[in-house]
Amino acid sequence: MIRMPEINKLEAEEDIVKRLTERFSYITASIQRMRRVWAETPRERFIEALTYLRDELEFNSLCTVTGLDMGDQYQLIYHLARKDGIMLSLKENAPKSDPVFDTGTDLYKGGVLYELEARNLLGLTIHGIPDDIRYPLPDNWPEGQYPLRKEWKPLSDKEVKKDGEGSNTAGPAAPGA
Repeated sequence: MIRMPEINKLEAEEDIVKRLTERFSYITASIQRMRRVWAETPRERFIEALTYLRDELEFNSLCTVTGLDMGDQYQLIYHLARKDGIMLSLKENAPKSDPVFDTGTDLYKGGVLYELEARNLLGLTIHGIPDDIRYPLPDNWPEGQYPLRKEWKPLSDKEVKKDGEGSNTAGPAAPGA
């Protein structure tokens, strides 16, 4: 029986982490598991890191963007994919006192809906996306109400604007609201 040498199954992932951390001293990166890499960058350097991931490391597909309320800060995570099946999730944070991010849609056009969702559900400012689109909230959703913020309380029926037929287009109020 011929014994084949053990092949490092994480070779590509290790190469990605090495190239990222050598190129950008401010990035922290780790391998979560096979074909899954996580990296974090300061928001001021986000576009630079995102450009490198697309242009040099061939992460050509944006799968989704996740927006999170982390308590004392907000986080955006851009989930990217390569043709070889490796996914990289690039995180950036902003303090709640300054929830401002730059758009990644100059690099990944399809990301605008994800960024609109993060803006309208979390109340983030994302420079470079349209100001007049309320997606995914209805047009009559009350200003200043961000339902994915940890401190948000469901609106009562009195607080929700009604449409022309009197129905609650923002959804029913939570029980006991």
